[in-house]
Formats: sequence, structure tokens, C-alpha cells
Amino acid sequence: MEWLVNDALPMLARFFIVWIFPFSFVDKVINWDNALKQATSSWLPGGPVLLVLAMAVELLTPPMIVFGFYDGIAAFILAGYCVVTAIVYHAFWTYPRFWSPQSEGYPHIWDFFKNFGLVGGLIFVMYSSGFIKDVSSRL
Repeated sequence: MEWLVNDALPMLARFFIVWIFPFSFVDKVINWDNALKQATSSWLPGGPVLLVLAMAVELLTPPMIVFGFYDGIAAFILAGYCVVTAIVYHAFWTYPRFWSPQSEGYPHIWDFFKNFGLVGGLIFVMYSSGFIKDVSSRL
């Protein structure tokens, strides 16, 4: 039973924190035009470059986190990605009456909060990997 608590559960938790990202990568490949449309919909320049960078983050960081290969750095990058995409692409507060289910901003509320929920899990990965302690000792 010790293997379950010490090995299986932490790996399973890490897996579930990041499992949305490889599927998001595949979706961007399959639906490139829609993904490019979203990438160019913000005030940030360089939509195609941003999209390729996002795809690299979504493809590379999840296995690093699950298997513990520079997992703290990977979690930091992925958390930053989640914060930026929440603020830039899910700015629900810019829509009128965003709390109304009829508002175009309504689904963005939940995507925004989901992103920050993922950030919470990724902060835990940074903490458990020793990344936060290591960075704070260098500062």
C-alpha cells in the first residue's frame, strides 16, 4: 500500500493536473484555422508565432511534470501560460452583463477560473519539486 501513497497517487495527481494540455495541442493541430483565429484575436502581436509557442508548451511540459524531469521549471512555464491565456483570451469582464448565460462573456468566466485552478495545482508541483525553495534561496 505504501507504493500507492508514495508513488502512484502523486504521479496520478500530476497526470490529471496536466492532461488537458496534450489534448489541447492535438485540437490545435486538427483545427489549426480556429486556433490561429483565437491566437490573433488579442492585442498581442505575432499570432502564428504565439500559437506555435503555445503548442510547444502544451506538448512538452506535461510529460516533464508527470515524469519529474525538470518538473518545477515545467510547472512554472505552464502556470505562466495559464495565467497569460486566462487574462488575454478569457477576459470575461470586458463583455457586458458577463454573468448572464446569454452573454458572450459567460463561458469565459469558467475558462478563466479553470486556468487559475490549474495554476494552483502547478504551484503545488513547483513546491513539491523543491523549485520554489530553490528559487527563493537564490534570491
